[in-house]
Amino acid sequence: MTDQYAVIGNPIGHTKSPLIHGLFAKETGQDITYTAIEGPIEPADAFAATVRTFIAAGGRGMNVTAPFKLQAFAIADERSERAALAGAVNAMKFENGRIIAENFDGVGLVRDIEVNLNQPMAGKRVLVLGAGGAVRGALLPFIAARPAELVVVNRDVRKAEALLAQVASSDPLIACGYRELDTMGQFDLVVNATSASLTGQLPAVAPSVFSPAGAAYELAYGKGLTPFLRLARDAGVQGIADGVGMLVEQAAEAFEWWRGVRPQTQAVIDRLTVPLE
Repeated sequence: MTDQYAVIGNPIGHTKSPLIHGLFAKETGQDITYTAIEGPIEPADAFAATVRTFIAAGGRGMNVTAPFKLQAFAIADERSERAALAGAVNAMKFENGRIIAENFDGVGLVRDIEVNLNQPMAGKRVLVLGAGGAVRGALLPFIAARPAELVVVNRDVRKAEALLAQVASSDPLIACGYRELDTMGQFDLVVNATSASLTGQLPAVAPSVFSPAGAAYELAYGKGLTPFLRLARDAGVQGIADGVGMLVEQAAEAFEWWRGVRPQTQAVIDRLTVPLE
């Protein structure tokens, strides 16, 4: 019998997940179907009911996208450490009547940076802009990459401080506001995890934070040369990238979690990449 998987979100028409997982299944010879489900926003229990209906129909796993990542966390019977820290879930699998939850966003991000872009973080100074859900999901994988210093900057410094306080690490973790960056020098990797690029805005960061020999990474994808990436390029940074690789790599993590086989990702990344200029 063909195993059933899906992605759930609202809206969901823009999703690339069925294409990505369809390509993964073809490459690995896995007999699955993968569909997109536009989950209902109301009433409050509609998301859980939709998931359980999918399970009852034979569903084996789901990806979860906005605005349901918190609700997926709430209905899970078992959560990974990454999901627990993030307080959000982007993948579920259903086994023996239980909902098992994971968050692969950060793992996919780190793999894209370190493997696809050849920018290992170990021993490097890393700056992350923003302290929202995307950073919560990425924090443990970032720490595991062993940077020399990890700085999380946010307009509300207390939010960044509260986030870092939740993890125990011997590595230097620093929370600060944007004004403090003026005295911190250059960083080997700068990651924009704010929502600024979704509205065409530039985070309140100066060109001086970029190392020309380093990299600048934009979590948003398919937006071309965003104001953040343009600032980095104008500062002389050669390694600039958007988040399409993260999208594919987190999907590959979920696929392997579900199916026990890891698909190749580069051809899929190449297919989905929109030129920055």
